[in-house]
Amino acid sequence: MSGAVRGGAGADRFDVPEADAFTRPYWEAAAEGRLLLRHCAACDRAHHYPREFCPHCWSEDGVSWRTASGRATLYTWSVVHRNDLPPFGERVPYVAAVVDLEEGPRMMTEVVECEVGEGGTGGMRGVLRIGMELEVTFRAGVPVFRPR
Repeated sequence: MSGAVRGGAGADRFDVPEADAFTRPYWEAAAEGRLLLRHCAACDRAHHYPREFCPHCWSEDGVSWRTASGRATLYTWSVVHRNDLPPFGERVPYVAAVVDLEEGPRMMTEVVECEVGEGGTGGMRGVLRIGMELEVTFRAGVPVFRPR
């Protein structure tokens, strides 16, 4: 993902991924509600963000896409109260987070449907805490997580 993407009505959007030939399977699966990870057959480890080689053992052979369980635990988070880039300003406050996926990799994401402090966000499912169990859901083809 890089830069802005021209959205509807000519507005620039900074939350829309730019898929290339290599990452297209990831984004197509996300649009279908599936989270994919890269998996290395040589060392039997998963990794994220998508790469053509394994960052653990450097193998280029046998690295393929696998469907992830969609389960994670919250590693850390920050509540964003101000963001001037469209459409994030309409979403504040929101929770920017890092989660530990069940398969091992860490992933930057957003946590939704949770209490973020004074005033909350509506549709609450839980109060944030380190180690809380999360599950993947998708917003406009982008993986985000919510409390289980």
